[in-house]
Amino acid sequence: MQKYNIPYIPYDKNLVSRARELRKKTTEAEKVFWGKILKNKKLANLKFTRQKPIDHFVVDFYCSKLGLAIEIDGKIHTFQKTRDEERDNLLKQKFGLKIIRYTNEEILADTESVAEDLIGKIKCMNSTPP
Repeated sequence: MQKYNIPYIPYDKNLVSRARELRKKTTEAEKVFWGKILKNKKLANLKFTRQKPIDHFVVDFYCSKLGLAIEIDGKIHTFQKTRDEERDNLLKQKFGLKIIRYTNEEILADTESVAEDLIGKIKCMNSTPP
């Protein structure tokens, strides 16, 4: 598996307490995604962290080895697509991160398909140079 040299990414120190709070108030979809797909390096032996402060944002899941942020979108994201796109583009341009998004509904309806899709996207990332 290809390893990217993602430099240290600065973050707003004020977001640490917010990230802790978000970890305590995990949505059902995030619990399923974490427990069945990511926790304890279940996915391709990759280490992910939950609710990771990056710059002025908190991403749902982050893998530093791949420079990959995964966002789990609830219904509110239906109404803020432009804001989400701007945020994703900023993280891509500023830090070279890759962002993958899934909806709560996708995860709760078919966790296995989401896991397979994620594995496919990671393999695709690893086959192309950063």
